[in-house]
Amino acid sequence: MELSGKKMSSLRYLYQKFSPYFKDYKYQFFLMYLGMVLVAIGTTSSAYLIKPVLDKIFIQKSENLLYILPFAIVLVYFIKGLGTYLQSYYSAYIGQDIVRRLRDRLLKNILRFEISFFNENRSGELISRIINDIERVRSVVSNILPIMAREILTIVALLLYIFYLSPKMALLSIIFIPLTAKPISLLAKKIKRLSHSSQEKLSDLTSSLSEIFNNIEIIKASVKEDFEFDKFKSENKKIFDINIKTTKTTELVSPIMEVAGSLGIALVIIYGGREVIHEGMSVGTFFSFLTALFMLYTPVKRVSKLYNQMQDSVAASERIFSLINRKNNQVSGGINFPKDIKEIEFKDIYLNYKSHEALKGVSFSVKNGQKIALVGNSGGGKSSIVNLILRFYEPIKGSIVINETDIKEFCIKSLRESIAIVTQRVYIFNDSVAKNVAYGEIVDKDKVVEALKKANAWEFVNKLKDGIDTFLDESGTNLSGGQRQRIAIARAIYKDPKIIIFDEATSALDNKSEKEISKALELISKDKITFIIAHRLKSIENADKIVVLKSGKVECVGKKSELMKHCDEFLHLNGGQK
Repeated sequence: MELSGKKMSSLRYLYQKFSPYFKDYKYQFFLMYLGMVLVAIGTTSSAYLIKPVLDKIFIQKSENLLYILPFAIVLVYFIKGLGTYLQSYYSAYIGQDIVRRLRDRLLKNILRFEISFFNENRSGELISRIINDIERVRSVVSNILPIMAREILTIVALLLYIFYLSPKMALLSIIFIPLTAKPISLLAKKIKRLSHSSQEKLSDLTSSLSEIFNNIEIIKASVKEDFEFDKFKSENKKIFDINIKTTKTTELVSPIMEVAGSLGIALVIIYGGREVIHEGMSVGTFFSFLTALFMLYTPVKRVSKLYNQMQDSVAASERIFSLINRKNNQVSGGINFPKDIKEIEFKDIYLNYKSHEALKGVSFSVKNGQKIALVGNSGGGKSSIVNLILRFYEPIKGSIVINETDIKEFCIKSLRESIAIVTQRVYIFNDSVAKNVAYGEIVDKDKVVEALKKANAWEFVNKLKDGIDTFLDESGTNLSGGQRQRIAIARAIYKDPKIIIFDEATSALDNKSEKEISKALELISKDKITFIIAHRLKSIENADKIVVLKSGKVECVGKKSELMKHCDEFLHLNGGQK
């Protein structure tokens, strides 16, 4: 990914993306850094104590220090342990809370995108971004960055100590370390590429699972369990192969650092051994240096390995911030939707879905209190008209005018709050009947019951174990198709909208229920505009106006009696019966 005209280092990129969050954790950062300092002091002090233990106790045989230095060692390790706890706890707190806020921000932004975004991106891909990618970022914010900071601080403290003991030996010990920079940098780039591929494949796997579970009925009915399993197995194997390559690449860091470190240690032993033999250095000083050196190589190796692991989080954060920084392509107006609708007018509307022409010069109008039916064969443009009313899509030409104001001038939130839609596909949430009916609003139980009665749903809901407090399974699988449909209709009634859209809303109902719903529609549509999309012409007999659509064009407009006389397309839809 290109950033500001050039590639950023991983650390700089991550700091730039997450630094806006850091200012809210000053207290936690203070305690975390205090912990890091204590770890660095404890680690360096433990190396320092080797010198007096060997020189004063074992060589000079000081009995007084024999009872002091062991307790000093205990104190040093207590300080180190306390520091480790402070650093670990507060870095985890900061990381977990930043990730919580990041996940909230990501979903909030995604929910504001235009509907075409969701049509173009698989749900599994989006779920993977919100769950899997952010979890990878959590590891770097909670663990990798704090541990790297702690290890770097420890490295600095140990370097200062070994240079204090012997500048010459210190230079010999680290002379080979710079040679590892190039191979480790190359490995880091490879790991980043592999991490990006792994996350893409994990998104594919999540999408595959989402598709399987959403279509489980057709899978079982078609006896395609093995077919779906084989597809999943293939995707799963691809992730395995990528992860194994990542592991092979990551694990090369340790041997590279081991070899470089061993060369430095070999030189130190040769030089230091000669100094001790010729009494230019005490045994305690040499072993204190050697202990500090061994302690130094451990955090150096760890930092190198963590840097490579960080590439995984960089790849994930790039995917996350591409969505967080994405803007909604749909512009909302600034006018609130009118309290009273007088008329909706479609003026010469053209609509394209990519290269497909959905509507071609559609014009008609509907007044308040009227029920308008949209009929026609599949692909005629009925659903496209609904999508335009909700502003899911924008026409490429023409306009929709409400009370002489273009629909684009209205605030989208205000517009959609004034519209209720019941579609062929019924949406039931894993919650109580009451909360499904009052979806997203404060539950007024009396109003819920009233809506259920108007939707002809009260009779069966009242017989449920807990009535309106009965919990419904995901997608309402503990209800019949007709019962789910009536819950959805009750939700539309509860909303008390200015515009109601019924898209094949009575298709799953029996004749008796359909009649009851038709009666309810008569009551609730008196001061509203009602759009009815139907294939069964019986369900639109009482419509004030019928718009007959064919191939994206309006063929005829009028009442049923008028259309039966002069509209050939309507007669065709009616089976040729006059």
